[in-house]
Amino acid sequence: MHYLPAPSRYHDMIYRRCGRSGLKLPAVSLGLWHNFGDVDQLANFRAILHRAFDSGITHFDLANNYGPPPGSAETNFGRILREDFRGYRDELIISSKAGYTMWDGPYGDWGSKKYLVSSLDQSLRRMRLDYVDIFYHHRPDPDTPLEETMSALDLMVRQGKALYVGISNYPAEQAAEAIRLLRELGTPCLIHQPKYSVFERWVENGLLDVLDQQGVGCIPFSPLAQGLLTNKYLGSIPADSRVAKGVGFLQENHLTPERLGQISRLNDLALTRNQSLAQMALAWILKDERITSVLIGASKPEQLTDSLGCLANIKFSAEELAAIDKESGK
Repeated sequence: MHYLPAPSRYHDMIYRRCGRSGLKLPAVSLGLWHNFGDVDQLANFRAILHRAFDSGITHFDLANNYGPPPGSAETNFGRILREDFRGYRDELIISSKAGYTMWDGPYGDWGSKKYLVSSLDQSLRRMRLDYVDIFYHHRPDPDTPLEETMSALDLMVRQGKALYVGISNYPAEQAAEAIRLLRELGTPCLIHQPKYSVFERWVENGLLDVLDQQGVGCIPFSPLAQGLLTNKYLGSIPADSRVAKGVGFLQENHLTPERLGQISRLNDLALTRNQSLAQMALAWILKDERITSVLIGASKPEQLTDSLGCLANIKFSAEELAAIDKESGK
């Protein structure tokens, strides 16, 4: 049956301006890091994408190496774009990245102009797109001059292959320098994508201030700490979880009694706010006006709908914030 998006899709989503740009992003964006590879079920990730767009999520975040195998998430996303979203490209923000290992040899990793330009060309072919809306350098390269990496991003915009560019995983000082270089080249840095959650707070040590001062947006990834900030692990470890399967960064030895105690107390706090722990963890990030959007993953449509419940309450009392700080170890 032909997919028709919900007519009400823009009614309930919050859209936030990205830094000082003209672009607005949904407060919740969908990342395709997991669950969209060739190892996954087409019918399931199609249903997730439908549910996302029906809910007002217009921003879909990919990277060259998402899968597995690497590249397959972009190929699969491109297929669903053609088959289901054909008339809606201008309502979508599609992003991709390069910076981690993608192919063999010296030109398939890090931050050289050779790698970044080649990677974007490959991503466009996989998704069958003329351009992406946002292209990121995925991580800093210690061996390539920052001027070269930023000039590659500038070139992509001038070539019409990306509308905006951003950076990911850059610490504050390096981010400030990248932002300065891009501004001098005439292609402003739109957005930064860092890892940020209740349990991972490094962005608060200068990075958020830099982005705010420079008018650059921020879209945190891993806001649920790979599933720690959910009620998934409060009982026994679910058989279908990434911990049980041994995939991803979260390992069973991370679930210490101390950590489980913190999760349990945060879960209790969430319940007093009429939220699930996941909803509270997402709302906690969105409480900060310097944050443009929060990037979530989903393994099924129902999980996505549950996460969107965070938007119902993104205000916190001073007492709630203090309690969260205490459990985060801050």
